[in-house]
Amino acid sequence: MEQAALRDDMVDSLEHDAKGVVRSDRVGLALREVPRHEFVPEEKRAYTDQSHEHAGTRILSPSSVARLFEALRVEPGDAVLVVGAGVGYTSAVAAELAGARNVHAVDITRRVVYDARSNLADAGYGEVLVDCRDGTHGLAGYAPFDRVLVEAAAVEPPRALVSQLADDGRLVMPRGAAGQTLVSVDAAGEIVDEHGPVAFAPLLVEGEQAGALERNRTDREDRERAQTALGNGWEHEWIDWD
Repeated sequence: MEQAALRDDMVDSLEHDAKGVVRSDRVGLALREVPRHEFVPEEKRAYTDQSHEHAGTRILSPSSVARLFEALRVEPGDAVLVVGAGVGYTSAVAAELAGARNVHAVDITRRVVYDARSNLADAGYGEVLVDCRDGTHGLAGYAPFDRVLVEAAAVEPPRALVSQLADDGRLVMPRGAAGQTLVSVDAAGEIVDEHGPVAFAPLLVEGEQAGALERNRTDREDRERAQTALGNGWEHEWIDWD
């Protein structure tokens, strides 16, 4: 079966399943256009609703990506920042919605950035900017952003990301530690919508990138914090978000 037909089948199932995660024509069309097989090896069944691991990052399932963009409400021409470039698939969907030249992505792991750039170029989205940096700092040189998508969980929205929103901008992120909720945040940092429970990896900061020899915490600290019901050790209470 041709890849385009597989994409159509994938989106049809997301539109008509019990959860109905694809609700808008624009998100459905974007998912039909992006060649997901350029981002997920074909042997891993690119057009099934599954997530995959790659180079210490998670390739989100199509249903998860659909939920993120239904919450983000991207319009043509919006300036979009994706925090957590991953393999580039989410940035490609954003490019279909907003235009590739309007999409910027950052990731803290250099190898992931290289993979995302390569995948996006191969898939026809080479104009998406992908930079290697701590995502909690955002990308001030290209701000303000109409939409910011954070593909990792934090207890509160990083202040730098909120400050880089346009006045009528919208930030979508998984909020919480053990129990996460997908939320939309306005330019004042206030939660304006909740979109149900999710489970994402924590938002990494400088010194915590995947594959690093040293981290800001240890496995032992994680276990001890979990045992004392203080969470998973990544609440980042010690970070000055400014």
